[in-house]
Amino acid sequence: MHPRNLLVFLLLLFLFFPNPNLASPENLSFDFPVFTLRNLTLLGDAYLRDGVVGLTRELPVPFSSSGTAIYNRPVPFFDPDSNSTASFSTTFSFSITNLNPASSGDGLTFFLSPDNQTLGSPGGFLGLVNSSQLTKKKFVAVEFDTRVDSHFDDPNGNHVGLDVDSLISIKTSDPISDGIDLKSGNTITSWIDYNSDRRELNVFLSYTSFRPEFPVLTVRIDLSDYLKENLYVGFSASTEGSTELHLIENWKFQTSGFRPIRPKSHPAHNVSDSSVIRPPIPVAESSNRHRMRLGLGLGIAGPAFFCAFLVVFGWISIRRWRGIRMEMGLKSELVTGPRQFSYRQLKLATKGFHSSRVLGHGAFGTVYKAHFPASDTVAAVKRSKHSHEGKTEFLAELSIIACLRHKNLVQLQGWCVEKDELLLVYEFMSNGSLDEVLYKESSDNPLKWLHRYKIAVGLASVLTYLHQECEQQVIHRDVKTSNILLDANFNARLGDFGLARLMDHDKSPVSTLTAGTMGYLAPEYLQYGKATEKTDVFSYGVVVLEVACGKRPIEKEPGSQKMANLVDWVWKLHSQGKLIEAADVRLKGEFEEEEMKRLLLVGLSCANPDSEARPSMRRVLQILSNEAEPICVPRVKPSLTFSCALPLRLEDIVEDDGEEESNKTIEGGINVEIKVE
Repeated sequence: MHPRNLLVFLLLLFLFFPNPNLASPENLSFDFPVFTLRNLTLLGDAYLRDGVVGLTRELPVPFSSSGTAIYNRPVPFFDPDSNSTASFSTTFSFSITNLNPASSGDGLTFFLSPDNQTLGSPGGFLGLVNSSQLTKKKFVAVEFDTRVDSHFDDPNGNHVGLDVDSLISIKTSDPISDGIDLKSGNTITSWIDYNSDRRELNVFLSYTSFRPEFPVLTVRIDLSDYLKENLYVGFSASTEGSTELHLIENWKFQTSGFRPIRPKSHPAHNVSDSSVIRPPIPVAESSNRHRMRLGLGLGIAGPAFFCAFLVVFGWISIRRWRGIRMEMGLKSELVTGPRQFSYRQLKLATKGFHSSRVLGHGAFGTVYKAHFPASDTVAAVKRSKHSHEGKTEFLAELSIIACLRHKNLVQLQGWCVEKDELLLVYEFMSNGSLDEVLYKESSDNPLKWLHRYKIAVGLASVLTYLHQECEQQVIHRDVKTSNILLDANFNARLGDFGLARLMDHDKSPVSTLTAGTMGYLAPEYLQYGKATEKTDVFSYGVVVLEVACGKRPIEKEPGSQKMANLVDWVWKLHSQGKLIEAADVRLKGEFEEEEMKRLLLVGLSCANPDSEARPSMRRVLQILSNEAEPICVPRVKPSLTFSCALPLRLEDIVEDDGEEESNKTIEGGINVEIKVE
């Protein structure tokens, strides 16, 4: 809206509606015949494929998994003005299938929770609560349980139950008596209705789209105490050593029953026929003169004051409009989810962006440690460089990260655009980056092998999610150790999406000016500038070799100025039959030799110069999980031959966080031969 139009609108609003009533909560409804990421938040192992939400990982071998799908916006259930609690009803179709019926478990839930980050443990916890914090989660859930768990007093392995703040159901029912087998693999439609006036919850199940006459579960319960705030609605599921797969195919939801607030009555001004009309009271002449002077003064001063008010108000409005215009533009780019922080909040939390709070520097800008006293939480705040490139990367991170949910991604908590600043707020990773931990100066306590292998598996899992399980494929383009953060349990968390690109799965690769970090860039990416999932796979292979060998991708050889390439060095040992000698000497042999060999071979296969010979990240994950055989790696590394062509400045093709080598010149060509000797 143009500032002048905004000013006129505000003026009319001020003149004609001086005392507007606050809007009361409205009934909400939505209908998803198919799902998209626009309205859903996916957590854990949940994924979206062909418009259907899968809540647990789809694997041919038994696996432990948990996932959650949540409607992005909080739903109001209580109106404090009318003191009324909404009723709600939901309809969804789901299926629970199993490649191996003997390994069933554990089931799924429909839930209401004040937390939009609800992701619980695998197994009997149904992906709803954490195994170490059973009493800390608040929720109301209807469970469709497919395994007996004595810890939660389950009656059998095929039951429906109502859970309130606990996985021990208030009441359960066996739908098999109504001819419904939850584990049949057939599509089942469920209707869940809660009536706040009757204080009753009913659950219906059917193999058809027709609602049956009688419910499979009826619970007389007053949920008004649990519906005193805005809640998130969604689904969760889990497995433990099972191949059970949980799919949600469609979903309808609506609330009802909010009572509209009655407008305040005003005294009538009509005079009845019986009213007494009193004669006018004479007014003295001096009094009339005084009133005339007062009226004249007000007639002149009033419009003058009003004009002055309009000028001041307009000036303030236009300044404010200019200040928030960029913010409004960014909001339109952002999927609902992350919280918007104020600049003042972040400045206080970082002690005015003090140098003592600096965690690191990157291509985007500086990262600060932030402490929020009100919630006693710690976060990491990324502050931009005040450049056009900074804004571009800021928008890239917002548009991509905001709609992604995976346990091995750094969680975006919020953002801020004020005072020409661009800031992102992430969860704080207590163990810093993999780069810092792997190459810390003190070698007395190197990163343990158990943690190293878990990091490789976690990174493979999240890249599989980005490449194959998102609605739009995400190419990260800058997978490296400094962009992999470690939480308190040394789980890998991939971050820094400033260079990432979204693309449809069936579209051609992204063609752009090459960006990334030397040592991690695939040969074909340097030549053609086309980012594909295979270029991410190459970068992953280099990271895996770093983790196994404890060496940087490119570093000086001891006692000389010659630069050594890690991939070449490991491949040379492989050709000599000495692959295991590539293991990090700081581990002092404290590792599983079979796992070390598997990890090194995976690293070499991913870093193959021939992009077609590289495995997919899903195949890598299966290999590292010992669910597939390793790929055969040639004894001799395929060689690349470049012809001379136009010289390219390294700074034109590389964004390497301002390292010293950014002013060197590379000469390369566009003709490549791949030879396998």
